[in-house]
Amino acid sequence: MKKTLLIPAMVMAGICSVYAQTKPVIPPVVADSTKKGPGAFGDPKAKSGPKPYATVITDKAVTRKGMITVHKLDDKFFFELADSTLGREILVVSRISKAGAEVRSASGYAGDQIGSSVIRFDKGPNNKIFMRKLSFRTYGPDSTTAMYQSLQNSNIQAIAASFNIAAYTTDKKGSVIDVTDYINSDNEIFNFGSPMAKTQFRIGMLNADRSYIQNVRSFPKNVEISTVKTYSLAAAPGPGGPPSGGASGSTTMELNTSLVILPKVPMKARYFDPRVGYFAVGYTDFDLNPQGVKEVQIIKRWRLEPKPSDMAKYKRGELVEPVKPIIFYIDPATPKKWVPYLMAGVNDWQKAFEQAGFKNAVQAKLAPTAKQDSTWSLDDATHSAIVYKPSEIANASGPSIADPRSGEIIESHINWYHNVMKLVHDWYMIQAAAIDPRARKMEFSDELMGDLIRFVSSHEVGHTLGLRHNYGSSSTVPVEKLRDKAFVEANGHTPSIMDYARFNYVAQPEDKISPKGIYPRIGDYDKWAIEWGYKLLPEAKTPVAEVPVLNKVAVERLKNKRLWFGTEMNPDDPRSQNEDLGDNAMIASTYGIKNLKVILAKLPEWTRSSNEGYDNLDNMYGQLTSQFSRYMGHVAKNVGGIYETPKTVEQTGTVYQRTPAALQKDAIAFLDQNLFHTPSWLLNQDILNNTGADPVELINKLQAPVLGRLLSSATLSKLISAEAADGESAYKITDLFTDLQGSVFTELKTNSNIDVYRRNLQKAYVENLIAVLKPTPAPAPSGPLSMGGMDRRMSPSRNDVVSVVKAQLRSLNSAIKSATTQASGLSKYHLQDLSERIDSALEPKG
Repeated sequence: MKKTLLIPAMVMAGICSVYAQTKPVIPPVVADSTKKGPGAFGDPKAKSGPKPYATVITDKAVTRKGMITVHKLDDKFFFELADSTLGREILVVSRISKAGAEVRSASGYAGDQIGSSVIRFDKGPNNKIFMRKLSFRTYGPDSTTAMYQSLQNSNIQAIAASFNIAAYTTDKKGSVIDVTDYINSDNEIFNFGSPMAKTQFRIGMLNADRSYIQNVRSFPKNVEISTVKTYSLAAAPGPGGPPSGGASGSTTMELNTSLVILPKVPMKARYFDPRVGYFAVGYTDFDLNPQGVKEVQIIKRWRLEPKPSDMAKYKRGELVEPVKPIIFYIDPATPKKWVPYLMAGVNDWQKAFEQAGFKNAVQAKLAPTAKQDSTWSLDDATHSAIVYKPSEIANASGPSIADPRSGEIIESHINWYHNVMKLVHDWYMIQAAAIDPRARKMEFSDELMGDLIRFVSSHEVGHTLGLRHNYGSSSTVPVEKLRDKAFVEANGHTPSIMDYARFNYVAQPEDKISPKGIYPRIGDYDKWAIEWGYKLLPEAKTPVAEVPVLNKVAVERLKNKRLWFGTEMNPDDPRSQNEDLGDNAMIASTYGIKNLKVILAKLPEWTRSSNEGYDNLDNMYGQLTSQFSRYMGHVAKNVGGIYETPKTVEQTGTVYQRTPAALQKDAIAFLDQNLFHTPSWLLNQDILNNTGADPVELINKLQAPVLGRLLSSATLSKLISAEAADGESAYKITDLFTDLQGSVFTELKTNSNIDVYRRNLQKAYVENLIAVLKPTPAPAPSGPLSMGGMDRRMSPSRNDVVSVVKAQLRSLNSAIKSATTQASGLSKYHLQDLSERIDSALEPKG
């Protein structure tokens, strides 16, 4: 039985995918469209129908044969569509080849994708060829069933354009259509894929008189269309809103559109498992559940298959080379000294694929020169590449395009922005300078920078292989092991390069750990994930048959805690955090702070550049305080935390568990000592005097977000729910208020002076509690939540949160009023102000 796809879904983080339909159904078309209108292309006066082939494609035509034979005649371009191509799914990917600076922001560089879709050419009545845009909302089960016809009647594929057939081939097995007007038009198939894409680049109307077709080239599996398009520019967006005015000039772009024919027989899909982090495409299956429907997701992965002659070896467990390896070409524009490191980042994955039974499965190659291959193009969607972009953006990204029928990744263009070097420099200096003398300067050696580029390259390639971030991986490592030289140099500081665990900031100078124990690397989890996703199961003939086999393997292998996957999409699990290390945030952050103190003392010296001012110092001081802030965030997430460990029924233990009360209490004690009692060590007066940083604002920016999280309705509601579930063993909402109030308002008991930092902290505490009583409407969640993907929390007004908060405000107000009588100066004014705010919140007037 074929399976039914209805509703597409996607698990992703900045990765592009497209949807299409596996088994096309051509519904009957009865309307006659002899007049040219929107979406109709070709000669509207051709009432006599198609002409003889030789009168349309004359001997003056320049012809290129391939997936679609392309003819160029003067300024006209014709597609010759073989009947065997009709009805085939074709992936369309549009990218920028060149663009002006006026459209650049976070994107707008060569290689940036601006649209993707799946199309199909069908023959219609009245000598027409229809181009349909396929949404893959449905494709039916067995075509003999009543369900199949019902689904097709409910879902029709949109006709995006129609073309008059200019001529039939002499053997009557092909149709010739004029595609010139369509390629030149402003359409969502061959150009910008959506109005949102245009908005991103401030693109307005197409200026047809300043736009033209550069070239159309055909190859065996793809067609490449190069155009120059000139658009009016919309006005720059207003503050936080839509464009503030009318058009403001124009921009000219070179665009490339690739048409890639999808495999006639889709790759065998593999069902998604939440215990292994893969990007996925999804649908609703009407066959899997005989008494309902089942939501299904299939992972995105490349098609790796042994040569037929090697299948017996593969089954015996011998390593074999795939028929078609995964190849990443290096953009010729890449600075030569970084090319070896980028290539190494790709090739590092070969060891992981050996665990799946393949050798040399993923490779990096230099892009061929024009002399070596004049047909090769970086824009060609049949080539995957690392594209170097001369951009100030400090980032890199690894998107991929997949066949929506099977999840097969067709190609990827990794975006490598020039200024990613600043990003890794600042990370490494702040996280590793205490233990690596090479990091104590503003310009790293080529060797060190190359090593850092290699790690980023490996991470981004991992995304293009289908892997999502594994934010939980680092939490499987005991903190003290991160200081164990032998362990960390042998195993790395996290089992996954897909984690956001940049460098080993826990290691101390006396541990004498080498770079091998500081850098990220492809680890145990990565090898397991590649094995799970790419190892073939020849005996399982269908994706459904694979499920019990893969589950049995996963149940056994996941007894190894280092193979655990912690999703980046969980807001509640303190084990799944970015930029953190180790299994205990309090201990890890204590070590991290020790290293920050070492770095802070030397920061003016290490950032000094002759004949320059203090910009370096200002930047790196900001990086240091941001790193401190991350440590505080890592700790705070433990309060109200909920562990989520996806399992099948064959595994022991529960899926959800509250963070142990002792850990939550330790978290508050840590914050009391390191954050709420002012971290004055951060306020280096020489640095402040040379950078102009405001110490009061700095401390407030560190404390306010943490207080906001701890006193949010979400956190307080989770504590109430935890008490209901775990009883007296839970860390309760009242425990939190007792501990916090004792930390934030220490001066009330001692009648001591309250300095400016503590006054701001206390104001923030009170304002957060008042905000609970007067909540603002929360935006809709942007991603899945924990506890099964639904927000199951009650509104604070309907549980005990408001009641407890009111009680705390009353109790606090009483203590404040008592202390006010003995206070003086600013402390007295501050306490009087707090009391008035609480009175107003509890007993509003009017």
